[in-house]
Amino acid sequence: MDTETRESAPQVMQFPDTGAMAMLSGLTELIAADLAPKVVDIDVNAQYPKDFMHKLGAIGGFASMTPVEFGGSGRGLKHAIQIIEEISKECVSTGFLVWAQYALQWYLTNSANSALKNKVLPQVAIGAMLGGTGQSNSMKSCCGIEEARLKATRVEGGWRINGTLPWVSNIGSDHYFHMGATVAGETGLLIGLVRGDHPGLTLVPSPRFTGMDGTNTFACQFRDAFLPEDQVVCHPGAEFTAFAARTKSAFILLQMGMGLGLIDACAAMMKRSNRTHAHVNRFLDDQVEDIESALIDARAATYALADRIGRDGSAPYVKETLALRLAGGELSLKAANAAMLHLGAKGYLLNNAAQRRLREAYFIAIVTPATKHLRKELFEMEQSAACCTA
Repeated sequence: MDTETRESAPQVMQFPDTGAMAMLSGLTELIAADLAPKVVDIDVNAQYPKDFMHKLGAIGGFASMTPVEFGGSGRGLKHAIQIIEEISKECVSTGFLVWAQYALQWYLTNSANSALKNKVLPQVAIGAMLGGTGQSNSMKSCCGIEEARLKATRVEGGWRINGTLPWVSNIGSDHYFHMGATVAGETGLLIGLVRGDHPGLTLVPSPRFTGMDGTNTFACQFRDAFLPEDQVVCHPGAEFTAFAARTKSAFILLQMGMGLGLIDACAAMMKRSNRTHAHVNRFLDDQVEDIESALIDARAATYALADRIGRDGSAPYVKETLALRLAGGELSLKAANAAMLHLGAKGYLLNNAAQRRLREAYFIAIVTPATKHLRKELFEMEQSAACCTA
């Protein structure tokens, strides 16, 4: 224990109308019994918490953003963030997997492909099927950070896909994920849904990471893989432009759950350290009161923005979301650094949370959209606004 701490038939779950702020029944107990004892194995031994993920889905932990008619609870974006936050207090690797499961559903929920939604959403909403997004390269290519790694060619009945996605998490042979590919002569991307055992697709295990190694991350090699039209989530051109506007803010704001949970855990570590070392910890730059105050502000801003996105949709809040996500990553680094300094040499122990939290914080600052990605987009938005008003 951390000293610092095949497809089944769809089932429609019934949830009491207790509001988005209510904690998910059974979540605290599930984390204590099935996640907390395994955090070191997840972090050090790359153990993928598959059983925990299935159990979380069974109690409604993946259902918040999926409409009731597709097997979800429809409790909204804020509720989903709160679930990710609560899990990330214990383990950001697992919080990231929960984010990936929600992102998988979010794209399907916003797709015009009703048949695909009816087939897949009820399974992922209850955790019977797991999966990820595969959208890191897509997001970066749309912002001019890197070239799109997948190419799609129209063929009879669908599309032929070639290329390699280097990092896709929460996947396996029986997991779903989204892929995005460029199409010659078209703007935007073709987005499709595939399983890890899709013909023409090979999953290559990633090299060992210094953190987040229990996330089932693979490189995905597509070699003349046929994507049938009925597995298309979104077509390029105008359909993609509208789809991106509908999905972007919520997709990114969901990641704040990881940061809020980590910051909360770091503040708790600092408090524990102060029980015996407050007399010397008081000389450090960042005190627990500073971190807790910033956390309160970040949590309030995140929940309020989630409510507005839930009410008005993603499109009006892209810039605000990017700015908040950037601040969340920076505060995660600050909190984890402060916790490590408070713990001192004890924090270097392999089963101590302090060094793990520092590595997790760097992941939050690096995962797409990374700190530099967010700053690039915000800079370009400001430049565009300045040109329009000049």
